[in-house]
Amino acid sequence: IGFDYPADQDWSLIRQSIDQCIKSFEATYSRFRPDSLVGKIATAGGMYMLPTEAERLFSLYHKLYLLTDGAFTPLIGQALVDAGYDSTYSLQPKTIHSVPAWDSALEYQFPQLLVKYPVQLDFGAAGKGYLVDLVCAILRTQKVASFCVDAGGDIFYQHAAAEMLKVGLEHPADPTKAIGVATILNKSICGSAGNRRAWADYHHIINPQSLTSPKHILATWVVADEAIMADALATCLFFVDHTLLAKQYNFEYVILYEDYVLEHSL
Repeated sequence: IGFDYPADQDWSLIRQSIDQCIKSFEATYSRFRPDSLVGKIATAGGMYMLPTEAERLFSLYHKLYLLTDGAFTPLIGQALVDAGYDSTYSLQPKTIHSVPAWDSALEYQFPQLLVKYPVQLDFGAAGKGYLVDLVCAILRTQKVASFCVDAGGDIFYQHAAAEMLKVGLEHPADPTKAIGVATILNKSICGSAGNRRAWADYHHIINPQSLTSPKHILATWVVADEAIMADALATCLFFVDHTLLAKQYNFEYVILYEDYVLEHSL
């Protein structure tokens, strides 16, 4: 996190609030922790009460699930585990089980989540972006006017004097190079690519219908007003055409295809 904050502001208190936010988020949404809410859902069905901030995340997932005909789904967790992206990072693929439909596994009426049977949820497609937004909210509450929050490439940048930020778009075949530069101000940019977390014939994005990792797209980047939207839509672009998403959301995008043809919004 980079920022400018008022001289009379106590950074230690800001840091404490951010640390608590991150710990709370992990304790709820991490599928790598058996004691998290997601970990408990993986072992037992039943009625669960969701924390206040969960409404934004669950509602977005449900809306994008419907918009993408089930391609964008939190129920992809077990498929990722079966493929080898498990809690021990074994990266040893096994037989991948079919991904359950939302209505067959879940009933969502915030703040209640009825889990009909144990399911492995995964919020990796939008969770990190949402955590960026939550950290940004803390900074704004503490009157920090200019800041950049970067969570492994999921970025939100705000500047009181309207100074633009240039962000390199990493070349998926060579992380020392950039295929372009995006310029943002008071917006988020998030990217998704299969090069960083790739093994066997898989990467961290798996199509719930085909149970394979998309290979026709090498990388996507999205600029949006919120990091949760940029993060989620960057994944959606692997599954559906940008025009479908543009009917519902305002965003800019870049898509790099497997033949290195580049498509981008105007």
